[in-house]
Amino acid sequence: MRREKEHHTSSTLALESMLRKAPSEQHYVLRLYVTGTTCRSAQAIETIRSLCEDYLAGHYELKVVDIYQEPAAARAEQIIVAPTLVKSQPLPARRLTGDLSDREKILAGLDLANESHENEQ
Repeated sequence: MRREKEHHTSSTLALESMLRKAPSEQHYVLRLYVTGTTCRSAQAIETIRSLCEDYLAGHYELKVVDIYQEPAAARAEQIIVAPTLVKSQPLPARRLTGDLSDREKILAGLDLANESHENEQ
């Protein structure tokens, strides 16, 4: 069990280090749909903003949409679960829903791992 945990920790650190070298010419357009000022919404906002600053500094646009304040925007995007992170650019578009506290899941969902890996080859 300890060996698995050490492997997981070292692979996470390696992944984060690799992703810091992501191509800077990509511009990410993200929308984060949340439900008011709940703890879950605040955690999602904090996590996404932190990841954007760590990996996409200067190369992203993030709009936080409160579905209570802007229900039409949520309907237009067919948002049925919050929080939901929508990446519209670069393609392919992606949606991440539910618990957005797992940094690795979010990074993979944003396709940052694939882009970093391709640039190293």
